[in-house]
Amino acid sequence: MNEMMTEPSFRDSVDRLFNRAIGHMSLSPGLIEKIRVVNSTYTVRFGVKLRGDIFTFTGYRSVHSEHAEPVKGGIRYASSVNQDEVEALAALMTYKCALVEVPFGGSKGGLCIDPREWEPDELERITRRFAFELIKRDLIDPSQNVPAPDMGTGEREMAWIADQYHRMATTDINARACVTGKPLNVGGIRGRTEATGRGVQYALREFFRHKKDVKLAGLSGDLRGKRIIVQGLGNVGYHAAKFLSEEDDAKITIIIEYNGALVDEKGINIEEAKAWMNRHGSFEDYPHGKFHKDTTGLIESECDILIPAAMEGAINMTNAARVKAPLIIEAANGPVTAGADEVLRSRGTVIIPDLYANAGGVTVSYFEWVKNLSHIRFGRMQRREEEARSQMLIAELESNAGIKLTEDFKANFLGGADELALVRSGLDDTMRGAYSNMRELWHEKREKEPDFDLRTAGLIIAIDRVAETYKSLGL
Repeated sequence: MNEMMTEPSFRDSVDRLFNRAIGHMSLSPGLIEKIRVVNSTYTVRFGVKLRGDIFTFTGYRSVHSEHAEPVKGGIRYASSVNQDEVEALAALMTYKCALVEVPFGGSKGGLCIDPREWEPDELERITRRFAFELIKRDLIDPSQNVPAPDMGTGEREMAWIADQYHRMATTDINARACVTGKPLNVGGIRGRTEATGRGVQYALREFFRHKKDVKLAGLSGDLRGKRIIVQGLGNVGYHAAKFLSEEDDAKITIIIEYNGALVDEKGINIEEAKAWMNRHGSFEDYPHGKFHKDTTGLIESECDILIPAAMEGAINMTNAARVKAPLIIEAANGPVTAGADEVLRSRGTVIIPDLYANAGGVTVSYFEWVKNLSHIRFGRMQRREEEARSQMLIAELESNAGIKLTEDFKANFLGGADELALVRSGLDDTMRGAYSNMRELWHEKREKEPDFDLRTAGLIIAIDRVAETYKSLGL
């Protein structure tokens, strides 16, 4: 590790990690540059009349790679949004989609705005105007560029964007596919809201299926009883914490938010803590556990697993050396800087990287996009047929084999797969397949390079798939 290394920016971090991966590959300099660079970024500044005055807003939509179309990536609302951040996130989307074999190129959007400063009707007017500026330039289109929610946005904003697109493309039969992450009543899909957090759970489950990998992290056993710190209880952190604690018996011991933290070594009830925060705006005065107004150093506390699920750069060169978690799973985009990554790898910390761990959202967005294009709900054609076949089998067993099956078993066995079950099955399969590919390369390379990590393995696989696509196109 280079002790003189300075803290890189988010975009520099993405470039450094990219460069580390291609150091293990045999690609031509021209092809490397074609994959690395952002193809285009559109900057829009538009005015909206609000509160008796005109307010000017700045937004971005970046397209990193069009090796596969449409390109895909969320739209975030934050006062910190800038061009470098959006371009770095677009690059990550390319590698993420390639790694989990979702047939999209990478894109990202952002609007420089604090959504908490505006009333819902004002935010709708701002969102529709931003969407208008992007739609008229084909930067929102079912076949070219498909946004989704990100930090500061959700189903509501996606519904506004989808409606704005339909108003401008009234004859497009596939209009609903212009954006994903929509409410169910306007073409959304069951399981999309929870998807990124669910993907984190599936990623950890897959990691703990492999004793060799668990041992490399200095851990043992399965997820039961594992002490977990969650930084950020937004959509991703909340769902990851909820599923891991309720379904895998892990213990969420610390939740860190921007305005305070909650600590309870016995384990935090995620539903109750989240409900309290929604009502009161923070964990202060929550009756279970200890509230810390000052969160400094809490991310460095003793634990088994650390889940950074908020902003990029949460783990950096100022705190990496003090982070005690033997296993980090990146639920957010870019929460570990390239500099911190060097520090942590030198200490043997295992990091499950964002381009894999954070891919649940885009995977289920892909399912939603396919659903919108096919114009039929998943499971509608086959669910009852599956149920009928299962009923025949149970009837035959009970009448001819003299077996009396329990009512609980029959109820579970007979139910054909509905949309949510199919979405979860598809997401689980995707996360298992991608991890299998990563760990195979990880262990192969580690035999000669002990510090070779999962992130580099994932990037090599993703970059190679993008490169092969470009080669097939004649580049």
